[in-house]
Amino acid sequence: MSDYVRVAEVGEIADPGRQTFEVDEQLIVLFHVDGEFFCLDDVCTHDGGPLGDGVLEDLQIACPRHGAKFDIRDGAAKTMPATEATAAHRVKVENGEVWVRLSNAETEAEIAAAENAAAENTAAENTGQAAQSQSILGSAPASTTNALDASPAESSESGSEANAESPNSESANAGQTPAELSEAVVREELKKVIDPELFVNIVDLGLVYQIEIRPHEEVGQSDVYIEMTLTSPMCPAGPQLVANCKQVVGQLPGVADTELKLVMQPTWTPDCMTDDARDQLGIF
Repeated sequence: MSDYVRVAEVGEIADPGRQTFEVDEQLIVLFHVDGEFFCLDDVCTHDGGPLGDGVLEDLQIACPRHGAKFDIRDGAAKTMPATEATAAHRVKVENGEVWVRLSNAETEAEIAAAENAAAENTAAENTGQAAQSQSILGSAPASTTNALDASPAESSESGSEANAESPNSESANAGQTPAELSEAVVREELKKVIDPELFVNIVDLGLVYQIEIRPHEEVGQSDVYIEMTLTSPMCPAGPQLVANCKQVVGQLPGVADTELKLVMQPTWTPDCMTDDARDQLGIF
């Protein structure tokens, strides 16, 4: 098991506050909250963002890239888009000095053993509950289990009636005039483009900065100019998002050409997201 390493004096870190250190060539963040010290890896398990640069609120640290929050006490992922915990390390205070011991295979094995024991206990409890439920169901009156026993003929008749009442989709759409091309129409169409990492559309994420409808040389046609950003400059989904944007906008009636420009200023932050996006990601 690794030894404790002195990283700071108690008075060096404000309360509340945090500071990043390097221990054994590994970046860690030491937190000081309500007189207690906690330590995590300086890495978001979603995309590797530096947690030490995030916002500390109560006992949670938010990744500066996508807003994923982690519990500073045990590293547990508390909100999307992170789903895996980041490593937590043991901390002790002696004689006004703060010492950290990095987690290792032994401590991870202890945690895994505890999780396995808990899972086995849960499985045993579920088995007992299932057996009890089966016993109760076995004594129920037979008349209560026939609700779904409709005959094929009845099902067929019901389906025929439903089909008869449902108008043909082509007939329903016949005669409808496409909405006039506008910024609002383009913005709504861009909601079909989903970030493959966060599973939220790029409009609600706040990635679309500007949309312009420009005249085209051909009568009845327009060009669309879009400025958008990415959640981080090195976002691997960038080329895919650009291609998808051009595809969905290019299919709109009246669009001759789509020009898309990626910009990194102003820098995207989780504050750019709409309330709908925050709800989907569990950010409150």
